[in-house]
Amino acid sequence: MSKDSNSANSWRENLAILWFGTFMTGIGFSEVMPFLSLYVDTLGHFTHAQLSLYSGLAFSATYLVSAVVSPLWGQLADRTGRKAMLLRASLGMAFVFASMGLVTNVWQLIIARLIQGVFSGYISNANALIATQVPKQKSGQALGTLTTGIVSGTLLGPLLGGTLASVFTYRVTFFITGAILLLVFILTLFFIHEDFTPVKKAEMLDTKGVIADLKAPKLVFGMFITTMIIQASNNSISPILSLYVRQIMHNSAQATFFSGVVASIPGISTLIAAPRLGKLGDRIGAEKLLMAGFCLAVVIYIPMAFVTNVWQLIALRFIMGIGNAAMLPSVQSLLAKNTPPEVTGRIFSWNQSFQSMGNVIGPLIGSMVSTQFGYSGVFISTSLLVILNLVLVTGETHELRKSTRS
Repeated sequence: MSKDSNSANSWRENLAILWFGTFMTGIGFSEVMPFLSLYVDTLGHFTHAQLSLYSGLAFSATYLVSAVVSPLWGQLADRTGRKAMLLRASLGMAFVFASMGLVTNVWQLIIARLIQGVFSGYISNANALIATQVPKQKSGQALGTLTTGIVSGTLLGPLLGGTLASVFTYRVTFFITGAILLLVFILTLFFIHEDFTPVKKAEMLDTKGVIADLKAPKLVFGMFITTMIIQASNNSISPILSLYVRQIMHNSAQATFFSGVVASIPGISTLIAAPRLGKLGDRIGAEKLLMAGFCLAVVIYIPMAFVTNVWQLIALRFIMGIGNAAMLPSVQSLLAKNTPPEVTGRIFSWNQSFQSMGNVIGPLIGSMVSTQFGYSGVFISTSLLVILNLVLVTGETHELRKSTRS
């Protein structure tokens, strides 16, 4: 494990640098969302079906690889240290983003997105480094601060990406992002300090050992599935969102900018609502808050299919962000409450893999549905996916209450 041996304030310095790093990583991963499908459209002459398919592949590629390699990078981090993984991720992302601005056809872009997934892990290793360095009595404050960097970056990314693409071009936006991530690499290299002691292989639990340590394995693995479905629901509309905005704005020149606004607006409401809903969840129970979030999502997704102007879509997406603020944090809370401390890191890394799988499945569902039923059909199918999740969560929490009473 890592420990702070440089100075009493070493973890504070690391936190400041890693906040900036996670902020820029969040921006890098999210800023391409408003215009990626529009960028794909510039790389060839595609039919509606082809454009939807290639956009879905481009969106999903990064998360597909990330879901596979994340556990492998986690094991390597235990042998080489968190800083090495931070450097790998930031430098790799810098070059990959720059390369996306140089592609000449859609398959080159998809390959670049696949390679981007290989260089995932900056955020997870930043959390791990801070968690092992900060004094235990301040860990909540430190990790909470780091989380604001991730949320803020993800929130501002689509808006920044839409603005940069409108002011400059799609390609220049990729170059700018690559340059910023190169700065993250340089800051991490010179200003992040880690005194690392490798974890002995004999002391690491295998998969069976981790599962045996769980007091409610069915609930925990149910939450993994729930995480995957939540992400699939949130991302099913990602490949077609900018195309949908362009359609309802009748090919307006401002479609790219408003795509960024539409993509960003749920993050704003999530940032506002999450602390308040967290307190509510402590009072009424995370499982009740989770189910309330699903019900709100179902009610909101359906009218999104029938909007007639972009402002209606923005308003509904803002309300959707409140549902998001109720769902994913509730899952994290249920996992934390039902996971022994000695295996928490492994469990949350598995949950991250399921989250990435949801990011893969969602855009593919959106692409396939849009080719058959149009853009509006994606919102209807997403509401059905949320209803399925609601049914699963109802069963999982019922089992938890039964085991608690017994």
